[in-house]
Amino acid sequence: MTTSEILSLKPHSVWKHFYSLTRIPRPTGRMKEVTQFIKDFGNSLNLETKQDKVGNVVIKKPASKGYESAETVILQSHLDMVPQKNSDIEHDFTSDPIEAYIDGEWVKARSTTLGADNGVGCAMIMSVLEDQTICHPAIEALFTVDEEVGMDGANGLKKGFLKGSVMLNLDTEEEGELCIGCAGGRDVNVSFRFQPDTSVEKGDVAYKVSLKGLKGGHSGVQIHIGRANANKLMNRFLKDVVSNYEARIASIHGGSLRNAIPRESFVVLTIPGQLAEDLEDLVAEYEVLFREDFAGIEEGISFKAEKTEIPATLIPEEVQDDLINAVEGCPNGVISYLADFPGVVESSLNLALVESVEDKIEVKLLVRSSSESRKDWVCSSVESLFSLAGAKVEFDGDYPGWQPNANSDLLNTMEKIYYEKYEKRPKVVVIHAGLECGIIQSKVEQKLDIVSFGPTIYGAHSPAEAIEIDTVGKSYDYLVSILEKLK
Repeated sequence: MTTSEILSLKPHSVWKHFYSLTRIPRPTGRMKEVTQFIKDFGNSLNLETKQDKVGNVVIKKPASKGYESAETVILQSHLDMVPQKNSDIEHDFTSDPIEAYIDGEWVKARSTTLGADNGVGCAMIMSVLEDQTICHPAIEALFTVDEEVGMDGANGLKKGFLKGSVMLNLDTEEEGELCIGCAGGRDVNVSFRFQPDTSVEKGDVAYKVSLKGLKGGHSGVQIHIGRANANKLMNRFLKDVVSNYEARIASIHGGSLRNAIPRESFVVLTIPGQLAEDLEDLVAEYEVLFREDFAGIEEGISFKAEKTEIPATLIPEEVQDDLINAVEGCPNGVISYLADFPGVVESSLNLALVESVEDKIEVKLLVRSSSESRKDWVCSSVESLFSLAGAKVEFDGDYPGWQPNANSDLLNTMEKIYYEKYEKRPKVVVIHAGLECGIIQSKVEQKLDIVSFGPTIYGAHSPAEAIEIDTVGKSYDYLVSILEKLK
């Protein structure tokens, strides 16, 4: 997308700021450049700007005339983005800008994630801060860091950093929805340790088997759709080829981030030379099988094998078998649904990463649940399964869910405003994806009244990520109307 194209979109100020954010590398864990950008922005407006020890930035804008007695409003979005790309392109998320473009009614990126999650929320907040024509209460604009992995920014908030009692989170991805609750989560880290096997059988040949073309997506938003998990599909093939074709695994790399449904998996394996043709036939058969099993869900599955150099080492047979059996037996996807919100996932499990590195195999999973009890239960089940397989299991990155408040004054006000503006009622939802709202509530001394909303984003956490252009203007107009009513 050229600068002139994006600046032609309306509202001009929001797209201007969003474009600026696409120019700044900001994957989770690399926040210094983007936080400095936000601080410079706040200082350029002569607004009080401060940063806490973990990197979160807050910019304070005084109340408009006549709004001095209104409750301070927190506007909150996260600065980091999920770095996902197709394997056939060269892109360094730590140094390269996002190449965005207009495709009809959508803004997309060229074979990478776009960063609309949650760059567009940040851009809307920046527009509010610089606009001198908007009437509003005192504003605390909170830009959190490292949300996508561990929610470190929200977890690092200290009491007293925020004073507001009303909070608008701008990280919901369906225009017309008002979110009032979400699931919590916990990371599961599994590791198999071993001494690499250097005894490659004479006469064996090596193949690289590649599974590509899956849709992937957000493990909270798309987990219920039934999209294929690359790690589960590859493991299904591996169990067959190891059991029946004397194959040995040299290396495996499937998936990347915990909160992204894995789209690709790559394995290097060896097999007796006389079975090479059989392996190639088996791979072709599995490609057909995978396409049939996921017809109507996955259209681009590619499963191929190509000869490669003989590896120097192999994963020991016992460890190889333990890994395959554990991954085969591990649940993946939806575990349970919420009784009070039909169709909304309560608990899920994403088998996100399976990767071998020298003398270790790492398996990483993300458990989500609106119930702390069920979250504990799913984690315990995974721990038992992989412990029986001889692996070490550890937990990390625990964060609480955000409990719904159907009697929220803020929600009532926002419902009325939406109906008055658009002559239809917004949909009030509880979502399975993780938001920072529950964590932020737990980190402040005051009781917060919180609602989340935002424009429509499709395919977050995957290279298919896109934002619907018209919903950006609609969401920003709605945000301005809410601020004007909170007098």
